[in-house]
Amino acid sequence: MTKNGHVLKGFLGRLLQSQAGNVLAMVAAGVFPMLGLLGGGIDMSRIFLAKNRLQFACDSGALAGRKMMGGGAWSANSNKANTTAENIFNANFVSGAYGTSGLTKAFSEDAGNVTGTASVVVPMMIMKVFGFTTKTINVTCSAEMRIPNTDVMFVLDTTGSMGSKANSSDTMTKINGLKLAVKCFYEALAKLDINDANCGSTPSGGNSANVQLRFGFVPYSSNVNVGGLLSNDWVANNALYQSRVSAVTGGWSYYSGDSTTTTSQQSNCNNLPANTKNTVNNSPQAGYRTTNGDWYTCTANWWNSQSTLSRNRYTNYVEQPDYAYTYQPVTHDVSALKAGGYTWNSSVNLPIGYANAMTSVAWDGCIEERQTWKNSDGNATDDYSPVPASAYDMDIDMVPSTANPATQWKPLLPNAVWGRYNSSGNNSYANVTSTSDLSRNYSYACPVASRKLQEYPTANTFKNYVNSLSANGNTYHDIGLVWGARLMSPTGLFASENAFTPAGGQIERHLIFMTDGDTVTSNTGYTSQGVAWWDRRQTTDSSAPSNGILDDTVNARTTALCTAIKNKNITLWVISYGSGVSSAAQTRLQNCASPGRFYSASDSASLIAQFKAIADEISQLRLTN
Repeated sequence: MTKNGHVLKGFLGRLLQSQAGNVLAMVAAGVFPMLGLLGGGIDMSRIFLAKNRLQFACDSGALAGRKMMGGGAWSANSNKANTTAENIFNANFVSGAYGTSGLTKAFSEDAGNVTGTASVVVPMMIMKVFGFTTKTINVTCSAEMRIPNTDVMFVLDTTGSMGSKANSSDTMTKINGLKLAVKCFYEALAKLDINDANCGSTPSGGNSANVQLRFGFVPYSSNVNVGGLLSNDWVANNALYQSRVSAVTGGWSYYSGDSTTTTSQQSNCNNLPANTKNTVNNSPQAGYRTTNGDWYTCTANWWNSQSTLSRNRYTNYVEQPDYAYTYQPVTHDVSALKAGGYTWNSSVNLPIGYANAMTSVAWDGCIEERQTWKNSDGNATDDYSPVPASAYDMDIDMVPSTANPATQWKPLLPNAVWGRYNSSGNNSYANVTSTSDLSRNYSYACPVASRKLQEYPTANTFKNYVNSLSANGNTYHDIGLVWGARLMSPTGLFASENAFTPAGGQIERHLIFMTDGDTVTSNTGYTSQGVAWWDRRQTTDSSAPSNGILDDTVNARTTALCTAIKNKNITLWVISYGSGVSSAAQTRLQNCASPGRFYSASDSASLIAQFKAIADEISQLRLTN
């Protein structure tokens, strides 16, 4: 028994200490935790995939809906924006994907911000063992058109041809189409409604108060009207004009005051009272004065034996020499236009009247350019590549110096200028003397005053300026482009205003250059380079420039300025408007634009559409959370 008891005790002890039978129990006990871990991982992966895809679809729909909305309202055009948002959502999340069910989605808009919500039910495959049968996923998304701090400078062709239609079937003139296009651009970018512009939809919401959005304008034709924007120090005190002076001719005649008149028959006008003096000349209707203050006028021919002699007694008799005008280049003092700082007077008195009498001459704000480059070989096409250092009028950033008048601008004064011509009626480069007032003998146009970059928080101010644009004058693209660049450059005349926002923020810069045709110059037009036939600032003195060489000069300068503007990190948008643009000009305009930024509009409707498209491109479409 002892032996058997020893045996039994050994068996039971070994059985008690053995772990071999525990494996099955341990495996059985671990099955459920393992199922939870493995099944949870599988089901969580499906939830993760479904949620990511649902979020992507929601984001894509919100972005597409906001893009379709553009600058208008969410509900415009039969709710196309909402339909687009849902279609894009459906393309990115197919109903039933990943075994899901109960898909819902909805998009709405508030103050320009499109918000979306979506939900879907994901069935559990493994976790349902533990009682988790489904998982509902909810996502939200939001998208808005948000612009960065942005400056937009409009350089707009307002020449005479803009007064006509782009084609015979158009509904409005080109200038009116341009006005509407610019207003629709404002609506799309500023998100504010202009009440006299039907742009296809009504914008809402405006932009964030943290965003700086500024617009500037340079309407141009043969000139630009920028004088009122300049500092007094940037304009010369004295300037040379094709003007006139008076000089004594040797005769004398002048009388004034009250008079009494008597007439009598004389046998001959030579039969005058004693002590008379011939004060004019021996011609019909000549005047004679007696020493007692009587003035006699013969009112009939000398050869008429029964001439009528009128006697006028004047209570005030003043003798004054006769004068003649000499038409020639004259340097005038124009400093009286300066009223201090950036303030200007609207007229200046100049000695251009009879006997050099001071005469009030109005200034409308157009300017003559500073020192330019003078062509000497008759070929202007190669003069501006590169731009000559002495061509200050092509320099975008040079700030004038009072110590160097060549760097300063001059007021353009049409009422102080004459285009000289001789007794045969032909233009004369030489001085001309005449007792008569010659006609001006030149053409002239001054556009609406340009505007520096500024914010337009209310639509009416913007609208009123755009509505003031009018069509007149020839086409000099270069003067419009150089001043558009000067008014927006961050390193030039207005660097303190343009380099950064007041808070120190970066600024994106866009110049929109729109024209309806080729360069059109006139050698007898009064432009920012004077009157080319007489001033000859850009061509040789030996002969008057042809319109052809003036065209070549403007085209070469335009090409050089387009390059200079793009080199200043300004996006240059170019729009060719109408059917009057030659293939050569069209090529120049295409080359002028920044890459991918050239547009051609055949009529007012396409011009409006393209301005709106540019505004949408300038806006940045962003997801917001």
